[in-house]
Amino acid sequence: MGNNIFEKMAKRYDTEERMELAKIIVKEVRPELLNSASKSLIDYGSGTGLISLELTDLVETVLLVDSSKEMLEVAKAKISQKGIANSRVLYSDFTQQKPELKGDIVLMSLVLLHIPDPKGILEILYNVLNKDGKLIIIDFNKNDKISHPKVHNGFSHEQLRKILSEVGLETIDLKTFYHGEQIFMNQDASLFICTSIK
Repeated sequence: MGNNIFEKMAKRYDTEERMELAKIIVKEVRPELLNSASKSLIDYGSGTGLISLELTDLVETVLLVDSSKEMLEVAKAKISQKGIANSRVLYSDFTQQKPELKGDIVLMSLVLLHIPDPKGILEILYNVLNKDGKLIIIDFNKNDKISHPKVHNGFSHEQLRKILSEVGLETIDLKTFYHGEQIFMNQDASLFICTSIK
């Protein structure tokens, strides 16, 4: 991931548009975390915590993992300002070093499209999940109007189901939940949520 770009963006990452989109995503993810009060949540590619810091009331612990120190500094400031006791940050890139941690739920929101080898990261996250753990992916549906050397142009549901099953995850649910204007590289696009169980 072109990390320096995220380092540069960190301080101004939480734009109004991103915060609005985050609210929509949080609303979609919350029902997935019902009955998770004793569970640990890992937000992989957490950025500034726009999503997972709005979910801390539903789980026992939240670990925000990102490969941008600057993003995590912003997240840390939010954790301390809001007095969130059950959340911490970890500076790590699982594609570079294998993680030595386990979690009950792994969340990836708008992260998979930035990772050159989606199957590779999903294999790593499969190993991070505890038995019967849940992987929640939010990302863009495939969009042929978008072409960028460093970003996937979204994912088709069939393609993602295939990768998840090859990795060993069972896809429980995959649905499109939002259509927005100019939300993906200045193009109109739609978001899906996919939940899988180990």
